[in-house]
Amino acid sequence: MNAEAAKPATPGPLAPGHATPAGTRRKSRPRLDLRRLGRAALMGSSSARDRLPDAIGHVVEAHRAHHPDADLEPLRRAYLLAESSHRGQMRKSGEPYITHPLAVTLILAELGAETTTLTASLLHDTVEDTDVTLDQVGKEFGEEVRYLVDGVTKLEKVDYGAAAEPETFRKMLVATGNDVRVMSIKLADRLHNMRTLGVMRPAKQERIAKVTRDVLIPLAERLGVQALKTELEDLVFAILHPEEYKRTRELIVRNAAREDDPLADVAADVRKVLREADIPAEVLIRPRHFVSVHRVSRKRGPLRGADFGRLLVLVNEDADCYAVLGELHTCMTPVVSEFKDFIAVPKFNLYQSLHTAVAGEDGQVVEVLIRTHQMHKVAEAGVVALGNPYAAPPEEQSAGDGERVDPTRPGWLSRLLEWQQAASDPDTFWSTLREDLAQDREITVFRPDGGTLGLPEGATCVDAAYAQYGEDAHACIGARVNGRLATLSTVLKDGDTVQLLMDQDAASAPSREWLDHATTPAARIAIQRWLAAHPAPEDGTSVTDARTPADDIEAARPPEPDAPRALQPSGAEDTDSGRPAAAQVLVDRDGATVRLAGCCTPVPPDEVTGFAVRGGAVTVHRTECPAVARMRSAGRTEVGVRWGEDAECRVTLVAESFVRPHLLADLTEAMATEGAEIVSATVEPPDRQQVRHTYTVQLPDAARLPSLMRAMRNVAGVYDVSRAQPQAPGV
Repeated sequence: MNAEAAKPATPGPLAPGHATPAGTRRKSRPRLDLRRLGRAALMGSSSARDRLPDAIGHVVEAHRAHHPDADLEPLRRAYLLAESSHRGQMRKSGEPYITHPLAVTLILAELGAETTTLTASLLHDTVEDTDVTLDQVGKEFGEEVRYLVDGVTKLEKVDYGAAAEPETFRKMLVATGNDVRVMSIKLADRLHNMRTLGVMRPAKQERIAKVTRDVLIPLAERLGVQALKTELEDLVFAILHPEEYKRTRELIVRNAAREDDPLADVAADVRKVLREADIPAEVLIRPRHFVSVHRVSRKRGPLRGADFGRLLVLVNEDADCYAVLGELHTCMTPVVSEFKDFIAVPKFNLYQSLHTAVAGEDGQVVEVLIRTHQMHKVAEAGVVALGNPYAAPPEEQSAGDGERVDPTRPGWLSRLLEWQQAASDPDTFWSTLREDLAQDREITVFRPDGGTLGLPEGATCVDAAYAQYGEDAHACIGARVNGRLATLSTVLKDGDTVQLLMDQDAASAPSREWLDHATTPAARIAIQRWLAAHPAPEDGTSVTDARTPADDIEAARPPEPDAPRALQPSGAEDTDSGRPAAAQVLVDRDGATVRLAGCCTPVPPDEVTGFAVRGGAVTVHRTECPAVARMRSAGRTEVGVRWGEDAECRVTLVAESFVRPHLLADLTEAMATEGAEIVSATVEPPDRQQVRHTYTVQLPDAARLPSLMRAMRNVAGVYDVSRAQPQAPGV
């Protein structure tokens, strides 16, 4: 990779971001002597073919620390090929070019990358910068290494000019999605180049730093490679904000020179608490890196000693994490508002840890991270720590079209790959990519089946629909959030449970208004693509808005001339008061006129009772009607009533639904299919995309009522159908 001279961009003795044993001062992390490595490379290896060259000693040592049983022969052969191929090539700093792939490979080895990744890393520039071909790499090292080298080589064609960026990073996403190790090598390559960017022109330094900030750092965050992400952040910070970087560095240096260290004091207290509780644990002080210190200072103002770092507690088992948490909250003063459980609900980038905070005796608040050793490895190295994603049987490694599919691919990366394919305009893709990657805070929402969806903070039900169903979300008509009905514009919070309500009509379509509520690229691009394929009518109205609910009401309104008159059964009266005509009711009172109460509209086979009212009439109520209790307490005479054999009835039903075109027509069709005759229909004005329909219908048989209500509920957009409830006290 066109690289970039040596001269570290980050000056100073501090290497922030690395945990140190509690009670010790931070020390500078030893950097490789690149000139010494270069001399070793030029001198070549030992004549003994089985001896490892001295130049890769650091790589081998780091690799064996993570993989003690690793076969080192591929590394030896890869180094020899890379060294001979790059021999005579120099970096702009004057160092042999081989020092660059060596440094990149060492970065990955320290993260715990497996042998195949390290082999490809040593060779990652050979195909681009030398006469070595991919076929040679494949023949010598196997298809796995060939694939990785090819993927990284494709990313080498990067012209960081504005016109080239969109298509370049589109290719980068594809390469990353097929094997995340490609991006791991790319990130390590960028880190070393950023470390050695000092001899570049300031304008070029700034341009490379901005691309690193806008794309590569967010990708490192999402891949969980925190060790690379934090150092890249500091290097970019030093280039783009040199004055603020200098002030932050001075703050860190002054704090490091202090004799008292509140973090060390609290760490000693924590160690004592855990020792007395017989919980094996390692307590470390984890200094904040430069950017983190800068952010904290802007947020909190003047910093105290505890603000320059956090405590890291490492244990052996998951259960020990919660045991440590319990001891800290019992024996020390916890700051409960700082507690977060990322073990039960991991972050989108695989990160797991318990976060809490305790107050020291001097009132300083110390943040504490609790995790297992394995969690810590993944927290630092992310997908790099997962090893070879293709260790599974070959049949599990390819999609239906034969394309490789990385089984460790995070869900967010799969979503990015989907919408980058849908975004035909490179500029739209580029702006959307940067916008999406800038959303570095995610929430987790739960589906009713227990599954989860990772969404950016501020996401709505529209975003959840497209995250779960893809383009099938065009048929989404609403949602229930934590069991309560919600519109698609509802903003979701971390931990919400979301049930998405889908229309079964294949013609269902999104509204242009959805774009006002969609925040994720997947949702916005899918909606825009549908709208582009279905242009609005010439009058400017949306395809889905051209027909309004009011139009449906007119189309479905019952004929006016002769309102249907219910069949008058014996013993009942059809009054002009608007009360429903009664089904046949037998009353234990001779000559009494029977009326069905309009408040509860009883129908067979409801349990009913009657009350004598003025004029000798008997009003029939359902026994659970609230009016029954009031009439009994008022001393009204209760009359025994029962249903006759004639089961014809009139009943009032209320349908609650989301607004959509043709809804009323679909409802009336469903009722007609069930043999119901509509006596009257009322549709209230929509409120927050929800609408209430009230129908009084005549049924030839009361036994059809449950079937009618089911048919109405099955209409797309309808989420509830119920019998009419009393609107006011009394009869």
